[in-house]
Amino acid sequence: MSFSRADRSSFSDWWWTVDRLALVAMLGLIGIGLMLAFAASPAASGGPFTEGNFHYAARQVAFAAIAACILGGASLLSPAQVKLVATATFVLALLGSALVLFAGTEVQGSRRWLELGWITLQPSEFLKPGFAVLTAAILAGRARRFSRPLATLLPLVPAVVILLLQPDVGQTFLLLALWAMLLFFAGVSYKWICTIGGGASALGVGAYFLFPHVHHRLAQFLNPDQTGYQAGLALEAFAHGGLFGVGPGAGTVKYRLPDAHSDFIFAVAGEEFGLVLCALIVLLFCILTIRLLLRSASAREPFAQLAGAGLASVAALQAFINMGVAVSLLPAKGMTLPFISYGGSSLFAVALTMGFALALTRQRPLLAQRDAPLFGLSGRAA
Repeated sequence: MSFSRADRSSFSDWWWTVDRLALVAMLGLIGIGLMLAFAASPAASGGPFTEGNFHYAARQVAFAAIAACILGGASLLSPAQVKLVATATFVLALLGSALVLFAGTEVQGSRRWLELGWITLQPSEFLKPGFAVLTAAILAGRARRFSRPLATLLPLVPAVVILLLQPDVGQTFLLLALWAMLLFFAGVSYKWICTIGGGASALGVGAYFLFPHVHHRLAQFLNPDQTGYQAGLALEAFAHGGLFGVGPGAGTVKYRLPDAHSDFIFAVAGEEFGLVLCALIVLLFCILTIRLLLRSASAREPFAQLAGAGLASVAALQAFINMGVAVSLLPAKGMTLPFISYGGSSLFAVALTMGFALALTRQRPLLAQRDAPLFGLSGRAA
C-alpha cells in the first residue's frame, strides 16, 4: 500500500503526524515481551521437577493483540478526545479500585484484582494514564479563581487513599511521583517542591512503620549482609547468563524464581539472552522516553506538553524501578516491566498510556480543524 502526504485520509494523517520512531520502539518492546513470555511460561506453569507449558505465553499473545488495538486506537484521538477518554478512564479506574476493597481477590494480604472470568483485572493500573492527562488539563487550564496545583489534589487524594487501603504502596509511589513530575514540568514554585518532598518523606516513613512487607523489604535491602530470596535468584540468573545468555529455553534459575514471568521477567532475559538483550531493552526504553519528551517539548499547547511529558515519564520510571529491583539497585516493589511483563492489566494500561502520548505528540499544524469526530466526540482541540 502506498500513500503520500497529499492523501487526506485518516490513516494518512495519522501516519505522517505520529512519531514513528517511538511507535517502532513500542512494537519492539512488545515483541521482546512475547519472546520472553515463551521463555518464562514453562517456569511459571511448572517447576524444577514439574513439566511446564506455554499457557501464559498463549494468553500473552492474546493480550498483546488487544493492546496493539488499544495503542493504535488511542493514538488516533485528538487532544480534546484524549481529555474525555482519560477522564472516563480515571473515574472508572477509581471506582474499580474502590470495588476491589470489597469484591477483589486477596493475594498475600493485598486486594488489587477483580476476577472477570477470562482475565484478572487490576484497575489501579489505569489510574496512571487517566491521572496524568487529567492533572495536565488542570495545570494547563486558564481558571484564575483557585490555585491550580492545589486543585490537582482533588483527583490525587482519593486515589492515594484507595491505593493505601488495598494496600499497594508501589502504585501509590508511582502516582505521587507522577504528580510531582507534572508540577515540576508546570513550573510550580519552590514552595510546592519543598512541600511535596516533605510529604513524600512523611509518607515513606509512615509506610515503613505501618506496612510490615515494606518494613521487611527495606530492612533487607539496607542490610549489606543479607540478600532477599528473589533478589538473590535474580542476580544468580544474570550471572548464569553472562554476556550472550545460555540460549532460549535453556535457563534453569528461572524455575526457582517466583514471578519469573511478571515482576522478574528482566532476570529471565538476562539468563537466557544475556546482557545483550538487557541492553537492548534499556536502549529501547531510552529511545522511547527521549523521543516522547522531545516531541512533547515541541508541542504548541501547554496541555499537550504537560500530558505528553507526564505519560512518557511515568512509563520510564516504572521501567527503571522494575529493572532496578531485578539487579538489586532498589528494594523489591512488585512492579511490572511495561510492555514486557506478563499480564493483561499491565499491558493494556501501558498501551493506553503510550497511545495517549502518541496522540498528544503528533505533529499536526492544522489537524485540529481536519479531525473527524470519533465515537461522537468532538474532534476540535481544546
